[in-house]
Amino acid sequence: MNLFASDAPHPEGRPQLTDPTGEQFRAPEGLCPGAKRTRLLTVALLLAVVIAMGFSFWNLSRRLAPQLTSSPTAPVDENSTLLRQKSIAVLPFENLSENNDTAFLADGVQGDILSALSKLADLKVISRTSVNSYPAGARRNLREIAETLGVAYVVEGSVWQAGGHVRINAQLTGAHAGNQVWAQTYERDLADVFAIQSEIVQQILSRLQVSVSSKEEVAIAERATKDLSAYGLYVRAQALIATVSLNAQINEKLRQAIELLEQAIARDPDFYLAYCELSAAHDYLYFFGLDHTPARLAAADAALTAVVRLRPDAGETHLARANFLYRCHLDYEHARAELALAQHALPNNSEIFELLGYIDRRQGLWNESARSLQRALELDPRNCFMLQQIALSYQEFRQFAAMAAALDRALVLIPRDRDTRLTRALVDLEWKADPRPLHDVIQKIFAEDPTAAPDLAAQWFYVALCERDLSATAQALAAIPASGTAVDLNFPRSWCEALAARASGDSRAAQAAFLVAREEAAKSVHEQAGYAPGLTVLGLIDAALGRKDDALREGRHAVELLPVTKDSIDGAEVMKYLAVIYAWCGEKDLALEQIAATLRIPSTLSYGNLKLHPYWDPLRDDPRFEKIVAQLAPKKVEK
Repeated sequence: MNLFASDAPHPEGRPQLTDPTGEQFRAPEGLCPGAKRTRLLTVALLLAVVIAMGFSFWNLSRRLAPQLTSSPTAPVDENSTLLRQKSIAVLPFENLSENNDTAFLADGVQGDILSALSKLADLKVISRTSVNSYPAGARRNLREIAETLGVAYVVEGSVWQAGGHVRINAQLTGAHAGNQVWAQTYERDLADVFAIQSEIVQQILSRLQVSVSSKEEVAIAERATKDLSAYGLYVRAQALIATVSLNAQINEKLRQAIELLEQAIARDPDFYLAYCELSAAHDYLYFFGLDHTPARLAAADAALTAVVRLRPDAGETHLARANFLYRCHLDYEHARAELALAQHALPNNSEIFELLGYIDRRQGLWNESARSLQRALELDPRNCFMLQQIALSYQEFRQFAAMAAALDRALVLIPRDRDTRLTRALVDLEWKADPRPLHDVIQKIFAEDPTAAPDLAAQWFYVALCERDLSATAQALAAIPASGTAVDLNFPRSWCEALAARASGDSRAAQAAFLVAREEAAKSVHEQAGYAPGLTVLGLIDAALGRKDDALREGRHAVELLPVTKDSIDGAEVMKYLAVIYAWCGEKDLALEQIAATLRIPSTLSYGNLKLHPYWDPLRDDPRFEKIVAQLAPKKVEK
C-alpha cells in the first residue's frame, strides 16, 4: 500500500495541477509581517487551492486516464467561507494540575465540549486537529486565531485537579472585538466533571442563542462514561490514533491505543466512544496492511458490533460503519450511504467529508475528492494531514510544481511539521532527480532531534539508495524498526537488509537476507489471503531470488486482485511493482510495457524514481528505457 496517500486518520498515506493558485495560506502569528492584511481571507485561500485542484484533476484525468473521469465539480458557494455569527473554536484547556497522571483531564474536558457543540446544525464548530494546533499555555492572539479558523467566538479554559477535587475555568470570547462574553469557574467534586462540561455547553448555547432540536438535546446530554480511570485510558488512546497519519511508527501507536481501549472497556463494558475508537484502530491496522488477517478483520467487526449494539442510530455509529465498510471491504457505495446518515447527526464533523474525499480518490473521482476535502477544510482549516494529502494527490499526476506550491503553503501554517518537511523535500527527488534536498532535510531533522531516526528511516533509506551512498544506507538501515517500513508497500526489515547488501555488492549477504524476507512474506501472504500488496512483496522477493515463475505469477495475480478500477491508489502501486518484477526477472519488453502502462494513469512512478533508484538498474542499458526517462525529465521552464 502507499502510505503517502493512504487515508490515515485526519489522521491512510500526490499530484500537481496545471494552474495552482498563487494565493498564500494563512500564516501563524509572528511568521509573516504582512499577514494581518490577509487574515480574514485565510480559509478562502486555503480552499482556493483545493478548488483549483478539483478542476485540474478533472481535466487531467480525462487526458491521462479516461476510465477514471467524472463530471466537473459544481461551483462552490463562496459565502460558506465567510465568518458566521454562530461559529466557534474550542481551544485546548490548560492543565494546572501538579499530578501528571491526571493531565488527560484537561484534554478530555476540551474534547467533550467540542464534541457536544459539533453535533448542532445551527453552530459552526472547528474540528479538533485545527484547534489543537494552538497549545494551551502558549501566548494566544484570539483575534488572529479566530480569523485563521473562520469563527466569531473562541472558548478557552483551564483544569486543576487534586485528589477528589476539581476546578475548571472556562471563558467565551467574542474574538473580533476581543470582548469576554462569559466566564465562570467551577469548583466541585471530581465525580461532577461531566456535569460541569454539560453546564459549560449550555452556557455557550445560551449566550450564542443557538437553536437546539429535541434530538440534538438528547445527543449532547449523553455522557462518555462514569469511570474516570476508563476515561483517562480513552483520552490517551484517542490522542495516539489522532497522530498516526504518516508516522512511521503507526503500527506501534495503533497497537498501544488498542491496549488502552481494551483496558478502558474492561472497566466500563458500555463505554460507547471507546468502542468507536477501538473499531477505528482495528480498521486502520487492516487497511494499511499492517495486519490484513482474518483475525484482525474479526476484531474490527466485533468492535463495530458493540458500537451498533450500544447506540444503533447515533451519528458516530454510522461513521464507524462507513469506516469499516471502506477500509475493511472497499465497499465504497455502502460506505457512502453510511456517511450520508452520519452527516445528518454530525453536521460539523470534518472526518465525514475527509473520508468521502478518500473514497472518491480510491474510485478515481479526483475532482469529487477535491470538493469533499474542500468541505472538510472548512471545518478543519489547519489539518496538516489533509494539506499533505492534497499535495500527494498532485503527485499521482506527476504535477510536481503544484505539489511543491501546496506544501510550501502548508509549511507557512506548520513550519516545523516533520512529515510535511520530508514530503516537500521529496518533491525535488521525484520531479528533478535531485536527492540533495531530501538528504539535507533528513540530516537537519536528525540533528534537531536524534530520537526522530525511526520516523525518518524509510525516506532516509530511500534517498540513500538513490544516492548510492553506502554509509548513509547503513545508517538508515540501523534506524528501521523491527516491523519494517511502509512507504509504498509494507516491506519487512529483512528486505531492507537485502537491498543494502545488494547495494554494497555483497551477493551472499543479500541472498541470505532475501531468504529471510521470503519466509516472512510467505507467512504474511498465507495469513493475509487475497491481499494484493502483500502478494506483490512476495513476488519482488522471489524475483530477487531468481524464482522467476513464482515471481511472475504472484505479481500478475496481485494486479488481477486489485485493479485500478477497484482502487486507484494501491492498484497503481502493484502495477508499478509488477514492472520491477519483470525487470528483475529479465523480461525487459514486459517491464517497459508495464512502465508505460503505469505512466498512463495517476501513479507515483516518476522521473526521479526511474532515473535514480536501483530497482531499475537491469533496464539501464536499454535505449528504450532511457528514452522513457528522458521524456519524463522536467522541461527547463519548470524551475
